Amino acid sequence: MNQIHPQLAPICDYLEQQLLGKPKAVRLALSCLLASGHLLIEDLPGAGKTSLAKWLAAGFGLSFQRIQFTSDLLPADIIGVSVFEPPTQQFKFHPGPIFHHLVLADELNRASPRTQSALLEAMEEQQVSTDGESYSLKAPFFVIATQNPREQLGTFDLPESQLDRFAMRLSIGFPDLDSEMAMLKRGKQTSQSLAALSVEQLLNLQHQVSELHCSDALLDYLLRLVHCSRVLEGASPLSPRCSLTLLACAKAWAFVHHKQHVSSEDVQAVFSAVSAHRLGRGDSGEAYAKQILAEVDPYSDLT
Repeated sequence: MNQIHPQLAPICDYLEQQLLGKPKAVRLALSCLLASGHLLIEDLPGAGKTSLAKWLAAGFGLSFQRIQFTSDLLPADIIGVSVFEPPTQQFKFHPGPIFHHLVLADELNRASPRTQSALLEAMEEQQVSTDGESYSLKAPFFVIATQNPREQLGTFDLPESQLDRFAMRLSIGFPDLDSEMAMLKRGKQTSQSLAALSVEQLLNLQHQVSELHCSDALLDYLLRLVHCSRVLEGASPLSPRCSLTLLACAKAWAFVHHKQHVSSEDVQAVFSAVSAHRLGRGDSGEAYAKQILAEVDPYSDLT
């Protein structure tokens, strides 16, 4: 893979040493954070989902909170609750675990749709509302949600409106044989110090990502990918919001790899992660994404 942006190289190296054999998954997760999006990880237990979230938080000095989603979890358990205080004769809001920079929504689809919906406003508006009051969340605000396979018992499908809040969906998967052998020889990792960037530095990097140059030809290619989904039989059409998300993630991928402008290769690198969960359920979404990439030529009909 290409060289990494100097400010991000130590963090990227650290993450790739911890999550052996998964450089693309690491860089996609990093790109999602830099694009100011949210990340959905669908995988079996033990693949490193929770650890990846903790390492990302440590790398940027972000406050971290894990919420274990269960069938009896209530929205107030996430957002917080107003409690009446007799000395003041007033209600005082006690913030819930969502008031952190990086929130890990673990096993999101084990909670009821009502509880899942508690994240919708937070992920879209970076605020939560309760008892007629709105409360701003910390910036940056980044949700990493994990999802169990649909065929497992006790799961609720995420509705399309919830899926669309996630900029990317990825699956870490099992390591290759050599990487797993290295992991066994290494044994259980002890916590290592990491020279973290500050929250202010991360916000500055996110701004730099948003300012990265894109040519009209690149935008034309991106739009043709999106419009292809709207005529592809069986696929759910990609929305204008997906167009904006795809552009932001392509910029972030280019920035991570220390490029001065975005190319079609950067769009292709993130396209499946950004679009598959919007195009269709399960493996069908991945198949549609591959079909669209194969059908749309980046070097034709450029404006």
